[in-house]
Amino acid sequence: MADSAYIYAMANTQNPKNKKIKSKKATKKVAAKKAAKSDAKDKFRSRESSLVQTKTSRPLWKWLKWILTFGIWGGVAFAGILLWFAWDLPNPETATKAITRNPSMTVLAADGSVLARQGGTHGRPITLDELPPSVIQAFIATEDRRFYDHFGIDIFGLGRAIFVNLTSGGYRQGGSSLTQQLAKNLFLTREKTIRRKVQELLLAFWLEKSFSKDEILTIYLNRVYLGSGVYGVDAAARKYFGKSASNLSLYESAVLAGLPKAPSAYNPRANAERSAKRANLVLDLMVNAEFLQQATADTHKRKKVKIVGARAGQNNRYFADWVMGRVSHLIGPIDDDLIIQTTFEPSHQRALESQIWKILNQAVKANAEQIAAVIMREDGAVTAMLGGKNWSISPFNRAVHAKRQTGSVFKPIAYLAGLESGLEPDDQIDISNIVIDGWSPRDQSLLNNPDNGYQEKVSLENGLRLSLNKAAVAIAEKVGRGEVIQMARRLGITAPMQEHPSLPLGVQEISLMEMTGAYAVIANNGLAAIPHGIKEIRAGNGEVLFTHFEDDSEILDEDIAENMTEMLHSVVLDGTGKRAQLEKSYVSGKTGTTQLNKDAWFIGFAKDNLTARKALAMGVWIGNDKATPMDNISGGGYPAIYWQRVMSRLEDEIR
Repeated sequence: MADSAYIYAMANTQNPKNKKIKSKKATKKVAAKKAAKSDAKDKFRSRESSLVQTKTSRPLWKWLKWILTFGIWGGVAFAGILLWFAWDLPNPETATKAITRNPSMTVLAADGSVLARQGGTHGRPITLDELPPSVIQAFIATEDRRFYDHFGIDIFGLGRAIFVNLTSGGYRQGGSSLTQQLAKNLFLTREKTIRRKVQELLLAFWLEKSFSKDEILTIYLNRVYLGSGVYGVDAAARKYFGKSASNLSLYESAVLAGLPKAPSAYNPRANAERSAKRANLVLDLMVNAEFLQQATADTHKRKKVKIVGARAGQNNRYFADWVMGRVSHLIGPIDDDLIIQTTFEPSHQRALESQIWKILNQAVKANAEQIAAVIMREDGAVTAMLGGKNWSISPFNRAVHAKRQTGSVFKPIAYLAGLESGLEPDDQIDISNIVIDGWSPRDQSLLNNPDNGYQEKVSLENGLRLSLNKAAVAIAEKVGRGEVIQMARRLGITAPMQEHPSLPLGVQEISLMEMTGAYAVIANNGLAAIPHGIKEIRAGNGEVLFTHFEDDSEILDEDIAENMTEMLHSVVLDGTGKRAQLEKSYVSGKTGTTQLNKDAWFIGFAKDNLTARKALAMGVWIGNDKATPMDNISGGGYPAIYWQRVMSRLEDEIR
């Protein structure tokens, strides 16, 4: 049995048929294994592929997430910055009340004649329909050629300006649109800051949204500053050419359109030749903008702008500008038309101006370039003024705003303090040995005339008559420098002063107006004389808003004022001021000359007699704006001569 089983098994193993069957089964197993492996690989590749896709998609999502985050926070930051720039913006709705018209001021002289006008009365609001096309074309060609095409900002013009400024290495060209200029003029200051520029842009957008282009242009032409204190094309047309803006010629339109860039530099009153060059450039810009043919532009070009009213009488603007500048201090904000009645007397101004060049033509040879003068009555009423030799060239008022060392015209204040302390004009003052902290005053008159000066004592009257420095210092030391300063304050001098030993010699800087007012107190027999130019201010409807208060309080005892008047009379009669003598009047005054002859003064007053109540005071200063030395010009020279020539024309008004 066992053998037969073994044989059977062997037989099956050796049987080819059995081999085939076994081979097929093995093949199927291998194939199954391979298929399983293949499936496993496919699953692995699929999982690997999905992992790769996941890895590649995650950074993209991160970038999108960061971009979105930065976008949100960037928007918040931008809004915050915009809010910071805009938080103090003026309310355009409220501010546009000023767009329609500017309150006017009419300044009247004492006789009722019109001295000056400023504001809407000077030039009425004018519409585009009333203007010649040349006016509109000239301004658009010069200031904003794409005005009707942009949305408030001229991108092309701004880009061009940036390119020019970068390539030239400095500021050469502006890129502000006409709308931006209007926004700045209406609502903002002229400070050059990024904040102000951003606010200008925001307001320009508001203007473009709120008004049509024609309305913006109309407002601009009625508000733009065009030099000489005038705003708007109609005011400028009347100022420079004596006509309404509706009658301007092509060339006159070009002159006005050339002014906004630099109103002072291109002002035809200040420089007719420079203004003409600018106007010629405007004509060429009109050609480039296709408003004109080149031949037409060339035909209208000029070498000099001809204007009306460029005469000496324009110097009355020194007075007019002074009083108009005082109005807001007296009544507060100006929101209505005003009529200002002043103390100005045309005959006094004519007397001042008639002698300017007769003096300056001589003084200029001695390196003197400027003159200032003030005339006032005994109560301080200013009747005429020169703030310089020519207002059209230089509107700066040297009589009011310039502060210069006063020299010896300050000495009478020290003498007044001495008289008030009990000294008399005939009292002797010791000048033999004055040394204060190692400093000692010197007297040029003593050096030049030893016989007259090397005495040990001198009377107050002679000390003032000869303008002795030692006498003035000795008196100040005797009564106290603080008392001298207090006397100056009572006389109306507000300038800073130090208790220095040289105080009575006029080392402090004081305006001509204040110094003349101090002398007017003496002329007024010791009563107050506050310099003023306005009698009354009325609104357009006739309502009285301000009336000058006549202050007759006593500043000096009448006897002291009379003594000082006599002492100052001796200065003119037989002292340093002899050239100021008048034939008919009692004249009292004092000369003043500062170190190196940088300033020369004469201040005095004329009366019918010593005790007369009525008087006319006048102060004169001659010098240079940069305080450069003059050649031997002293207060007893040209200033005293000019004073005498002017006052001799007004002597009859004193009686």
